[in-house]
Amino acid sequence: MAFALTPEREQEVDDILTRYPERRAALLPVLWLCQRQNGWISPEVVEYVAERLELSTAIIKGVVTFYTMFFDEPVGENVVWVCRTLSCDLRGGKAIQDHLEKKLGCTAGHTSSDGKFTVLKAECLAACGQAPMVQINDYYYENLNVEQLDRILDAHATKGGEAAAAEFSTFASFGSPRGSGGGSATSAPPPPTKEAVRLASQPPPPGDTTGEDA
Repeated sequence: MAFALTPEREQEVDDILTRYPERRAALLPVLWLCQRQNGWISPEVVEYVAERLELSTAIIKGVVTFYTMFFDEPVGENVVWVCRTLSCDLRGGKAIQDHLEKKLGCTAGHTSSDGKFTVLKAECLAACGQAPMVQINDYYYENLNVEQLDRILDAHATKGGEAAAAEFSTFASFGSPRGSGGGSATSAPPPPTKEAVRLASQPPPPGDTTGEDA
C-alpha cells in the first residue's frame, strides 16, 4: 500500500519546501516528518519522499542509512538510546544497559516482545557531565540509577512518552516542554526570509578568493 501523509502533515511539507531554494535541501525535515507518522522509513516512505522531492530512491536510501536518527526497520513505540561512551561507562553505563536488557527481555539492537521498547547503543549523547544517561525518543534522562530507570520505563509504557517526559525528563529537545529540569521550552527558529533564501541561492562571484591568501 502506498504511503501518504495526513493532510496536516502534507501542509507541513508544503511549508517546508518554501524555506529552501532546492527541494533536495528539504530532505531531512521531510524524512523526519514521515518517520514521526509511520514510526520508521519503510520502502513505501522512500518512494513517497522520492516522488514528493523529485529525487531518486537511491538518494533517499543513502541518507536514511547514513543517519542513525532514521530507522530503516520497524522499531518499538519507544526507542531507548543507551550512551556507552567513556564518561557514561565510567559511571555505570554498562550496568544501565544490562538492566535494560534484563528488564525488557531483549538485547541492544532489538525490540521487546510487547513492542513497547527498542534498545539501541549510542557512542555519545553529549551529556558527559550527567552520566549515566539514556535518551528515550526525544528526551534525556540523566544521572540515572536502575531504580529511577525502572520508574521512567514504566511511565513510558503506561502513561505515554509525553507524560513520562513531563514527570522525569532532565532535558527535552525539539521544542517539547521541559520536565523536572525546569526552564522554558525553546521555540523552533523562524523560517528564513525571502531575501535570505535569495542570497543563499546565488552562485559565488567570479574569481572569489575567500579563504585564500591575499
